Amino acid sequence: MPFPNVDSVESVLAIVVVFSVLVLVHELGHFLLAKRAGILCREFALGMGPKIFSVKRGETEYTLRLLPIGGLVRMAGEDPELDILKPHMEVGVEWDASGKVTRILLDGLEKGVGRMIVGNVVRFDLEHALTLTLDIGGEQRTFSVHPQAHLVKEGQEIQIAPYNRQFKGKTVMQRFWAIFAGPAANFLLAFVLFAVIGLMYGVPNDIPQLGEVRPGGPAAQAGLLKGDQVISIQGKSVASWRDIVQIISKSPGQTLTFEIERDGVRKTIPVKVANDHNVGKILVANPVTYAPWEALKYGALSTYEFTAMILKSLGLLFTGQVGLQDLSGPVGIFKMTGEFAQQGLAILMKWAAVLSINLGLFNLLPLPALDGGRLAFLLVEALRGRPVDPHKEGMVHFLGFAFLMLLILVVTWNDLQRLFL
Repeated sequence: MPFPNVDSVESVLAIVVVFSVLVLVHELGHFLLAKRAGILCREFALGMGPKIFSVKRGETEYTLRLLPIGGLVRMAGEDPELDILKPHMEVGVEWDASGKVTRILLDGLEKGVGRMIVGNVVRFDLEHALTLTLDIGGEQRTFSVHPQAHLVKEGQEIQIAPYNRQFKGKTVMQRFWAIFAGPAANFLLAFVLFAVIGLMYGVPNDIPQLGEVRPGGPAAQAGLLKGDQVISIQGKSVASWRDIVQIISKSPGQTLTFEIERDGVRKTIPVKVANDHNVGKILVANPVTYAPWEALKYGALSTYEFTAMILKSLGLLFTGQVGLQDLSGPVGIFKMTGEFAQQGLAILMKWAAVLSINLGLFNLLPLPALDGGRLAFLLVEALRGRPVDPHKEGMVHFLGFAFLMLLILVVTWNDLQRLFL
């Protein structure tokens, strides 16, 4: 059975672009604040799964992965990348003009080539003291290691990370901002998207004036024009666009007398209201403004309103008023994104903004494996004055990740039932 309503290249591209932008902005938030704190960021990845493209710039490898969902910023200290160096291992060392080791070769050793000495590792400290002691022909020699030295294995170079360059080596507040910046970037993206919509398509205005009049609609047939100032309807004064909507929506099938002002002249025009499922309509848009300041206000207000609405929905979920069967997962979101893409750029941008808010809020939930869960552990650390045992925290995050995978399977099953059953 074909995938409903996503049957065009444009829709598929829209899905890929929307989700790539949401993930890119989220991970960019983490990345920029981590770099600002001085954390060594080993990889900035867009997508999940196998790498299909990578390029290294400075200390960071920028990668594009096969599946256009998710992403990551791999910070030093979050994985055991330096466990490849072991005591008694035969290694070669190269050093710079100041005598500090810049490269530690773990294989492919060629004695006597270049400025290199080969020996067996006695002990090393690549986090604090930055020293490496080798046994060279029965004599021990201690080297000072450059803070940006590299381990080389099978042609791959891994930069060492002194403790002050690792995530765990930063203050609680520095780590807090590096984590919080991801969700915060999603809220910022939503604000920008809403503001751009306001600039491109105008910000709805609540003044009692007519906007675009749809050709062939009841208003156009009656002779109403864009820009007409509505004074009263059926003798009832109106002071806002909201007043106009309320009167019309409650009068399906009726003929209403509009008193309008056009070019300084007042006119009385009867309008036959259409009946759309017992809701009155005359097919007129509300007036809009393209003022930059109004667009910024619209961006901020829309971000706030959708955030409040989503939080209210989450509240219904936690109180049991909304069940898991009412949730949508990736399949449902992909489907809706494809449908909105076919309705025009403005609708797609608005949907992307709402998804960005959802992503930001979801990541702030105090659940293990999410940014909110990591922030909760940082709060505990700040209160007790010492970090939670890394192994215990890791186990909690692992269990949380398993729970999230189960939740995704449940909501995906919901989506598939709606689509195919």
